[in-house]
Amino acid sequence: MTALFQHWGASYEWAWFWSMIIGILAIALPLMLAVAMIIYAERKIWAAIALRRGPNVVGPWGLLQSFADGLKVFLKETIIPTSANKGLFLIAPIVTFTVALIVWAVVPFQAGVVLADVNVGLLYILAASSLGVYGVIVAGWASNSKYPFFSALRAAAQMVSYEVSIGFVLITVVLYAGTFNLSAIVLQQKGFGLGIFNGFGFNLLLFPMWVVFFISSMAETFRTPFDLVEAESELVAGHQTEYSSMSFALFWLGEYANVILMCALNAILFWGGWLPPVDWAPLYWVPGIIWLFIKMSLFFFMFGWVKATVPRYRYDQLMRLGWKIFLPLSLLFVVLVSGWLMLTRYGGPPA
Repeated sequence: MTALFQHWGASYEWAWFWSMIIGILAIALPLMLAVAMIIYAERKIWAAIALRRGPNVVGPWGLLQSFADGLKVFLKETIIPTSANKGLFLIAPIVTFTVALIVWAVVPFQAGVVLADVNVGLLYILAASSLGVYGVIVAGWASNSKYPFFSALRAAAQMVSYEVSIGFVLITVVLYAGTFNLSAIVLQQKGFGLGIFNGFGFNLLLFPMWVVFFISSMAETFRTPFDLVEAESELVAGHQTEYSSMSFALFWLGEYANVILMCALNAILFWGGWLPPVDWAPLYWVPGIIWLFIKMSLFFFMFGWVKATVPRYRYDQLMRLGWKIFLPLSLLFVVLVSGWLMLTRYGGPPA
């Protein structure tokens, strides 16, 4: 696109600038529409599991329910508690929402369809996504209320705990792929399973790591059964309790943008990304972005399924799972994967 603007007479700097703006809008606007629709889809999933109808009044089949909710939130008054730190109180949801968006800069939707195809894309995602905890902590502290602050402390401990295991899981993927570039990681999965299937998940050493990553994804995004940050029985809405109007909506937009991101990472890192599941010629006629969307939809259905059926953990169970089970397990598989690759790919240990 930069070359197109240059062809129209723009300098390289302005051509690059406008191409980046268009690229950002091409990701951000559909992402916001997707957030509205997946909230509707998730409510339908919960309703189907509970033998209910779910949203069905606003618009055909209830499709406009999320937009009606968004309009209602937009028209509400923004209330700032008297004793709150006003500046930080308003900045916190903006930080959460912004961090949820900037991570998408390196996510490849198809071969060559990525805003920034950087060689350290996986490290960028780890670094940027870890910043989300600041928005949560600042929101809890700036509210000057005990329950939001307690929730923010929970959030910090939970995110740090599961980011550790996620980091070790990603090491196993990087060892097999030999790169931090997300597009290259997807291409390395072509024909990986028995020369037919596309995906690291078909490897017996990496499948358990996908299970750990999938569960950690739910914990990282505060999804049930790991939603201790906003457990309604004791913390009402957690760090969002004192928020209203669009500031509350920004937290929700950021949360669901992160959920979609985790669905995309599950597909990209373990199940072939935009590649078809089977290395078979007719399947390549389907555009890669459609395959990625199908895989993301499957993982999102699994997220909703778990939320509707699995009871909430206690906080001590949440921490025990992260530190006493996932951390040792991921460390063990880092050793196993490294040893296996040394024996098979690099011809054994050095003499």
